[in-house]
Amino acid sequence: MASASKPQPVTDLTAAYCVLAAGVGAALHIGKLPPALPVLERALGISLVQAGFLLSLVQLSGMALGLLTGLAVQRTGLRRSMLGGLLLLATASLLGSAADSATWLLATRVLEGLGFLWVVLPGPGLLRQLVPPQRVNRVMGMWGTYMPLGASLALLLGPVVMHIGSADDGWRLLWRVLAGLAVLLALLVFWHVPGGKAFPGVTQQSDAPGASSKDRQLLGLTLRSRPAWWMALSFAVYSGQWIAVVGFLPSIYAQAGVAIGTAAWLTALAAAVNMLGNLAAGRLLERGIRPVTLLCTGFVVMGTGATVAFGLHAAPWLQYVAVLAFSAVGGLIPATLFSLAVKLAPRADAVSTTVGWMQQWSATGQVFGPPLVAWVAVQAGGWQWTGLVSVACSAAGLLLALQIHRAWLRRQNEG
Repeated sequence: MASASKPQPVTDLTAAYCVLAAGVGAALHIGKLPPALPVLERALGISLVQAGFLLSLVQLSGMALGLLTGLAVQRTGLRRSMLGGLLLLATASLLGSAADSATWLLATRVLEGLGFLWVVLPGPGLLRQLVPPQRVNRVMGMWGTYMPLGASLALLLGPVVMHIGSADDGWRLLWRVLAGLAVLLALLVFWHVPGGKAFPGVTQQSDAPGASSKDRQLLGLTLRSRPAWWMALSFAVYSGQWIAVVGFLPSIYAQAGVAIGTAAWLTALAAAVNMLGNLAAGRLLERGIRPVTLLCTGFVVMGTGATVAFGLHAAPWLQYVAVLAFSAVGGLIPATLFSLAVKLAPRADAVSTTVGWMQQWSATGQVFGPPLVAWVAVQAGGWQWTGLVSVACSAAGLLLALQIHRAWLRRQNEG
């Protein structure tokens, strides 16, 4: 009888889109700083290197607590963790809007970094539960767009919102608007995302709180997993150079005399095209392209693009095309790594800790990347040598991609 058949879960697109929207909303808080930097530099008198730390210190929580936060997400529950992260983002952004010093603003950015972690770490696990296994690669490609989409929206809409306020305090309005958006996204996740629903063959991660006796085992499995290390380090050398190049574009254009509005559009486009690589990676993986091909392509183009953009005395239009290629083709990397994390995690219930370890090293790259690039620019008296940072990162990424490929082949043979 039909009534006796076991019900099968169906794809919940509304819930999946809410998870994706939450990731984008969290990334808006990361990306809101670059368009505000010229105003903050004028209002607070910060230097170029201090601006680099303002860009990077939002990732301090991720650098220090990524793996432990991944474990906490596993214990607390995916949906509950995402809700808590969105509310923490809202609170930190409201506190930041009242800052009257760089120190206060830096402190709230660290809190925002913790909230960001609590939002993005549950994302892959939740999406894995909400879509059928055959669509995992594609949805991970979509998830990989949360950072470039959030950054580009912040770069485009940030100046518009700030323009509504006063010349020196418009950034406070931006902080408050994004706090309200985080609350709205929390409500959408609460209403539409189920606490625990998995497709057949997918291990369900409960949304019930409580300590697990397997915590130490999960930590040990993740830290002993060589693929987890290779993927995490790859994310570090990718994210460090990407956030440095895109984050400093408004300042580079401002120094070149480009109008603020034009600089915002140019930078937003440079961030947005990263989504093309992420989406393409999901489709290409579905069609059987090997992950190592996508990773190597991304790193080679990033290193080459940064060299042309900053290391050569090329025409301005060619330099900008190189920046677009740097970001667009580089987008192959995060989507591929997210897809690999689901497959190369040491165990099905270690996906959150594996993603947490990746996020920890991604944050490490983002903490040290912008200050390093700023330091090189200061020492060289310009941006002409900063491309060497990308070349070094990309060379390391190529070596790591080969290690990941070996692990992927072993897992394919075992499967």
